[in-house]
Amino acid sequence: MKFISWNIDSLNAALTSDSNRAIMTRDVIKTIIDENPDIIAIQETKIPQTGLNKKHKAKLEEFFPAYDYVHVTSREGARKSYAGCMTLYKKDLKCMESFPEIDAPDTMDLEGRIVTLEFEDFYFNQVYTPNAGNELKRLNLRQIWDEKFAQYLSTLDKNKPVISAGDFNVAHREIDLAHPDNNHFSAGFTDEERQGFTNLLAKGFIDTFRYVNGDVKDKYTWWAQRVKTSKINNSGWRIDYFLVSERIKDKIKRSDMIDSGDRQDHTPIVLEIEI
Repeated sequence: MKFISWNIDSLNAALTSDSNRAIMTRDVIKTIIDENPDIIAIQETKIPQTGLNKKHKAKLEEFFPAYDYVHVTSREGARKSYAGCMTLYKKDLKCMESFPEIDAPDTMDLEGRIVTLEFEDFYFNQVYTPNAGNELKRLNLRQIWDEKFAQYLSTLDKNKPVISAGDFNVAHREIDLAHPDNNHFSAGFTDEERQGFTNLLAKGFIDTFRYVNGDVKDKYTWWAQRVKTSKINNSGWRIDYFLVSERIKDKIKRSDMIDSGDRQDHTPIVLEIEI
């Protein structure tokens, strides 16, 4: 099976806007469709709390005619048109969906951050992990999230193997970002966030990119939009991951990034695995 995950930074805009950025986003969607994945995980959809409107649904059918989908948005109590996740899956696949709450702090359980599909032989989970925020204002809350999410995945793993994808908002190792020395106190590379990811892996999960590609450097999934030269100079971070249960690691065939051209921010990632 082939899986693709992407923090799209507004599916809403991609479906409703004709801005230059929205057009670039739709070009990346075409690239994803050309890969013909079985499952597509999309984070940061920014769909309004009122849900998908007629235009959204028509465009989804236009772009993804071979797929059914499930999605979760932010709810009352959280910021509006914030976060959100959508999972698309080929129409011949049979699964049960859930939108777990993990007893996360603050409004994190209301922000539409987790979708899980249960298939006969495995779980597919996608996550949009909360950012520690400007001046690390949410770092303490983020540490609680990391503990709760690791517990949740571990619970799934007791029943059947897990594939978990998404924007984990952490560069785990120094080789996972271009300038580690300058970022030890930046959101996404604090000791606390890195340890949280280490603790998650220790519960029996594999970072598939590192498993397949070893200690390759200069391979990233995110480049800052606000720095115009960040992608040109490959001044990036690897913060998007496919994790799998350790007991299925030998089934992994490919784990890599997909070229998103000139579009900055996140690039899609792909996993191929015999499952």
